[in-house]
Amino acid sequence: MKNKAITIAGHTIEPGTSTNILLPSANLYTQTSIDLPAYVFHGKQAGPKVFVIGTIHGDEVNSIEIIRRLHKHSALKRLHGTLITIPVANVFGFILRSRYLPDRRDLNRSFPGSKTGSLAARLADILINQVVSQCNYGIDLHTGAIGRMNMPQLRVNLATPGAEDLARAFDTPVILDAQLRDGSLREAASQLGIPLLVYEGGEALRFNELCIRMGVRGILRVLAKLGMIASHEKVKQKPHEPLITQTSRWVRASTSGLLQSLVNISQLVTKDQKLAYIHDPFLINESIAVTAPFDGIVIGQTYLPLVNEGDGIYNIASTAKIENMEAYLEELKDEITKGD
Repeated sequence: MKNKAITIAGHTIEPGTSTNILLPSANLYTQTSIDLPAYVFHGKQAGPKVFVIGTIHGDEVNSIEIIRRLHKHSALKRLHGTLITIPVANVFGFILRSRYLPDRRDLNRSFPGSKTGSLAARLADILINQVVSQCNYGIDLHTGAIGRMNMPQLRVNLATPGAEDLARAFDTPVILDAQLRDGSLREAASQLGIPLLVYEGGEALRFNELCIRMGVRGILRVLAKLGMIASHEKVKQKPHEPLITQTSRWVRASTSGLLQSLVNISQLVTKDQKLAYIHDPFLINESIAVTAPFDGIVIGQTYLPLVNEGDGIYNIASTAKIENMEAYLEELKDEITKGD
């Protein structure tokens, strides 16, 4: 079936064309105009409408590179349906190299937004009404915060119909069936009945090649699953399954000091295993051991050696079936880096 023209922010896009449009936003206080560039790939043939949003937190630059590589992929030339991408959703935070907007609000706690609310609420309103509400599916790209690394993972509301199939198609080592956060894009999409995958991988203000490649690969696999592009991979039965869990927990520092890590990101750990020591930099107090609360896998880790009491050190996803995870991780890494 042939596609029909669509209209976004007053711009009409004809089937078989791709274009970029500017979503109007608030000016800077210098009166410099700020717009949100959105890219629309509108296939000749009808199909699902999917959005991919990056940099909702302004320092998560990995997502920009994922979308840049996605744009250059030859599969989009034969697209069925519509793909809408926004590489930099939080332009204000991106300019400041900050996670937040100038008023220190978190855009990902401001959805669905308001036309007359805060700057974050107004920006959220534009994204929801001009892009998200026009689509059937969505992918939201994130990283860890500054000094904090996230292992490639998905956060999904598996209660949303169709979400689990898409999450398995994306194929990360860990899939968190995570509770919806108030004001998050994932919550707003869920209320609209739109399955949304939140991809986490890497850390703020840094490129991570493995996480970038896994992000591009995952998006292409989702588009193929939806029948929007031809699959670019050989279909094969995988010997390992991703970990799907509802439980993850940040292990926090019980005291302040210098952190000496004993384990690394994506490492399997067992209950009561020593994860780190916290040393007194003035050598007055004895060192304190940090232990794992349960069996699991390290999906997030701070790289900062200076910690305060209460700081998150390791994020651990719980599982009772971890025996095949190491082999699965190695297989994924080999698959994604092959050809180098």
